[in-house]
This record gives sequence, structure tokens and C-alpha cells, in this order.
Amino acid sequence: MLFPQMILRRVPLLGIILALAACSKNETKPIKEPTDAVAATKNEQRDSITLYSGRSQVLIEPLLTEFTQRTGIKVDVRYDKSTQNLATRLLSEGAQSKADVFFAQDSGYLGALAKQNVLAQLPEALLALVPATHRDAQGKWIATSGRARVLVYDPSAVQPDDLPKTLSELTDSKWKDKLGWAPGNASFQAHVSALRHLWGEEKAAEWLSKIKDLNPKTYPKNSPQVKGVSNGEIQIGWVNHYYLHKLKAANPELKAANYSFSQAQDAGNVMMLSGIGIVSHSKKKEAAQKLVEHLLSEKSQQHFTTKIYEYPTRTGIKANAALPDISSLMSHVPQEHLADVGGTLKMLRDLKLQ
Repeated sequence: MLFPQMILRRVPLLGIILALAACSKNETKPIKEPTDAVAATKNEQRDSITLYSGRSQVLIEPLLTEFTQRTGIKVDVRYDKSTQNLATRLLSEGAQSKADVFFAQDSGYLGALAKQNVLAQLPEALLALVPATHRDAQGKWIATSGRARVLVYDPSAVQPDDLPKTLSELTDSKWKDKLGWAPGNASFQAHVSALRHLWGEEKAAEWLSKIKDLNPKTYPKNSPQVKGVSNGEIQIGWVNHYYLHKLKAANPELKAANYSFSQAQDAGNVMMLSGIGIVSHSKKKEAAQKLVEHLLSEKSQQHFTTKIYEYPTRTGIKANAALPDISSLMSHVPQEHLADVGGTLKMLRDLKLQ
């Protein structure tokens, strides 16, 4: 199956003007051999890499800790809840960036960076670990895990047979004041990008407008929607699948269930990919590659699915038994069709959803 990707619009690079220091007229002093402290600092710099991560610390820190313990390579992480902010920052920094690796919650921003030639080509042996649908066509990023887009609903208020059979049917007036969504969330925006190319601009905008007319409750992200369903704030939310599993693991009494649209390859059934790429300007590509390899190792892939309830991307790794096999329902969205997240953001602004 092919998973939708989302591409960030072009962000102008910031010009950086550096003043050259005048040569000193003082007498040249003898060059001293580096002290132990200086040598240690240089070794530390050589044996460390900088990661820009749109994936949260709680999700990936155990994997990074294990990587350092296994390889001796330290990982200096710059976390940001917004992958878009990190992508913009990386583009703005250009060759001056300290980033060696970029880890995105949604692969669209990896596609944006790849298009701007910010990401380096990955080795074929590494790319071969996953199906072609789980990596960039040019080999500049690779998916580490997947999250399916679903409806989360209150089974005490809504029966599965009463739920819409397609995403289009979610605009039915019977759902007025009963829905939740998160227009500022990257996965929401990625899904809208998919809709624009599956349905066309007019139908996607019309659908969003009709949903808006139903007065949905706006949330900052996915997990509050699941909690909102459970506590009766809303009856249906539009989220990624794994939040329900994570929250239920912490609270088995949670009153919520996931629903995938029953019509095969419906526009509502898409997979959001998290992925990783190596920054082109990195001087530590060998160490960076080791981190990518680590995240695609069998042990790490098992972590993603057993601990985080995501779908693994490496061939041959079985998904958590708690996750349904929904591969036959996934909609086909070619990666190259999702090269315009700028169009998505403009659409959301025009509809006053941003």
C-alpha cells in the first residue's frame, strides 16, 4: 500500500553575513599542544550527533538512550512539538545548522526538505529494509513507523453501524455539535493534503466547509479528542489510531473505540508515516547513519509497535496484536501528489480554520 506524504512549501533561506576579524598585529605566539580537556571536548564533539526531532521525548528517548549505550555516540536532541517549526528552522539555518539528523512525526516535512536538497541520499542497503511505499522515491528519507487515521467514537452513544461508511458521509447534519478535530495538527494537515489530491481542491474545500458548519469542537491535538470522547464532550473525533491504545493502556476504563471506514480504500483510510533523514551538510554522516540503522533495527521496530502501538515499517516485523490489520482498507495516495502543503495551509486559512 502507498501512504500519503505531505510536503512543506518553500521557505526562503535566511541570509547570514559574517564579519571577518582583522588579523592581529601582535607577535605570533607559539602553538600549544591541546590540553587533555580540549582533546576530550574534541572527542566528545566527534562522538556525538545533533537530532532535530518532531517526535516527542517520551516516545523516543528510550531508543536514543539504548543507541548511545550500544555505540558510544551521544545524541543531542532539539525537540519541538511542531515538525513544521523544525523544518522551517533547518531551512533557515542552511549550511550553518548543527543538525545531523531530522526525525519527523509526519513524513511530508521530510519530503519538503528532500525537495530542497536538505537531506542526503541514504544507502541502498538501508533503504532495502522497508518496502518502496515506506521511503522517499529518491532515497532521501525512510519511514520508521506508521499511524492510521481513524475516527474515535463513544460506543455508549454511537453504534458502529450508525457511523458513516465513508469520510464524505461525516458531513451529515446528525453529527452537528458532536464532532471534534484539530486543524492545527500536522497529521490533520497531512490528511487534508491527501484529500486535496484524492478529491480535488473544490471537493476538499467543500467538505471542510461542511464539517465547519457542524460546529466541531476544536482541540490542539489528537489525544484530547480521545479524552473528550470518553468524558462525553464529543461523540466522534478524527485522530491517529495509536492515541486510543496508549490512553487505554494507562486507563482501561476509557470509554472510546476506533473506527476505520468500512469502504475499502476510502479517503478516510490513510496512514501517516513518521520518518527520518540525514542532513546534507552534516559532517557526521557515518554516525548519523548508525542512528537511522538503529531505529530500523528489529528491536527498535518492536518498540514502536509494542510500546507505542504504531505499525512497524520494516519488512517482516509483526504489528502489535492489539492493532487490527487494516492494510486492505488503506487508500492509495502517490507521494508526488502531496508536494504542496502550502496549498493545504492556504485552504485552511481561507476557511478560517487556522
